[in-house]
Amino acid sequence: MLNSREMRAVNVYCQRYRVKNKSHFLRETIMNAIIKKFDNDLPSLWEETGPDLFSPDKEPVDLER
Repeated sequence: MLNSREMRAVNVYCQRYRVKNKSHFLRETIMNAIIKKFDNDLPSLWEETGPDLFSPDKEPVDLER
């Protein structure tokens, strides 16, 4: 899953910030990133999906700004 440099970085992080359970830390970190991505990708009630019949040149609303 991780190459040697990435694993070394994880080990340094865990030592520096006194992470006692590395598998729990990795699982929680990965799942937080996945859930955040899913939340950002979900459509919103007020988000425009793109051009429609009445405004074909209109750009989609960017809610990240």
